[in-house]
Amino acid sequence: AYERTCRYFARQSNSVVVSVGYRLAPEHPYPTQFEDCLTATIHFMRNAQDYGVDPSRIIICGDSSGGTLSAAVAQALVNVRHLPKLRAQILIYPFLQCVDFNLPSYQQNERVPILLKERMLTLGLKYLNKDLSSMEGLFKGCHVPEDLQLKYQKWVNPDYIPPEFKTRGYKPTTTHPCSEELYTLFKLMFDPVFSPLLAEDNVIAQLPEAFILTCEFDVLRDDGLLYKKRLEDHGIKVTWCHLQEGFHGTIFLALWDEIIAFRS
Repeated sequence: AYERTCRYFARQSNSVVVSVGYRLAPEHPYPTQFEDCLTATIHFMRNAQDYGVDPSRIIICGDSSGGTLSAAVAQALVNVRHLPKLRAQILIYPFLQCVDFNLPSYQQNERVPILLKERMLTLGLKYLNKDLSSMEGLFKGCHVPEDLQLKYQKWVNPDYIPPEFKTRGYKPTTTHPCSEELYTLFKLMFDPVFSPLLAEDNVIAQLPEAFILTCEFDVLRDDGLLYKKRLEDHGIKVTWCHLQEGFHGTIFLALWDEIIAFRS
């Protein structure tokens, strides 16, 4: 599906592009995908010169769940001393956190194709090989204990979303009591490999320069905005591109323009 996209990036940027064919869930459960991407990245970094690549100019990139994996791989590499440093990370409308499914972008775009709010969580639960019956509790935030709510609100907080992104019908939500059963079932979602926005400050502070793309009509818009803020708070340079008329999947679909055309 992504060969056309990767060929386009290679051609337009005059770069070597390596596309990782990581194994897919649910046949291969989380975190197999991250492990495959990390293994491939380390292999390429060790052997970059064999591909005619300058080891100091390696960038990792992904869109949607690929953006999640790219962010997680960048974090995993910050303390690896025997490899060259990543030059940058490109995150295209990534999923980055599981704490709050009622951020402004989730409320505003819950019924916007192609990534409806319910579909997003359905895919996440299948990725974790979990039953879909817990969805309502996750939407309400019943999987987050009070102590973690307090910890994560420093990073995942609608107060950090600029006011111009709250004008399309956002309503602050009330906190629901935590379900110990839900927390036990889903606590692996708080691992930064699954939710890179929840990485500790000492990891965030060592990350490479970033390019983050967000789309206005995307439930994941605010994940990108919050990660941008965290990186910038630690002095990491961020180039941010926001597609005012964009929606989740814009980059992928844009390269099939003879089949589907849209403004973005």
